[in-house]
Amino acid sequence: MAKTLTPEAQRLKELIDFDKRVYFLVLVFLFLLIRYLTNTLILEAIPDYNNLEARGDFMIFHIFNALNYLWTPFALLWKFTIISFLFWLGAFLIGYKVPYKELWQFALIAEMVFIFPELIRLLIYISPSSGVTFMEIDEFRPLSVLSLLGSENVAPQYHYAFATLNIFEIIYGIVWVYGFHMISRRPFAECGLVVFISYYIPLVIWLSWYIMVYRG
Repeated sequence: MAKTLTPEAQRLKELIDFDKRVYFLVLVFLFLLIRYLTNTLILEAIPDYNNLEARGDFMIFHIFNALNYLWTPFALLWKFTIISFLFWLGAFLIGYKVPYKELWQFALIAEMVFIFPELIRLLIYISPSSGVTFMEIDEFRPLSVLSLLGSENVAPQYHYAFATLNIFEIIYGIVWVYGFHMISRRPFAECGLVVFISYYIPLVIWLSWYIMVYRG
């Protein structure tokens, strides 16, 4: 017999009871809009930007960004697929059987967490001072280990890893604890274990591998 939902799980279930297709379109739009505005700031922070733009020196930059915009929805779908599989596998390894479809749908919901660091970066540099370089804007990751230490004080091979270690990854894990609790109807302590096994261990492995294979 299936366990009844706890009050927390019931509230969460009611909160996310909406059309996920519309939500996905809104999510993609927000990512694209914020990234477009941020890329505009990055370009405008380059010295003599207007003259360089008139000469067509940024053609490759614009092509790369256009491809990145086109790839964004597919990248998000791929991420949801991988994340939900990791949670399904982690749950299976410790003896829980959970529906993959519900995990995938919750991965879609939880991704909203990562809108906020992109938005914070945009708001911080929306009126950049004359001393700010385009590299500072491009590499800035709010509330991360990299922003705490300063990218100039960290070897390039560690930039990505230290930027990924941020407060939003912790919030994402907490959101998933509640999501897995709602889906599996397991106690919070067991859900925390699943999140640690399914998300944080693979994240550490990925970042360690990236550092080892980095070539500047």
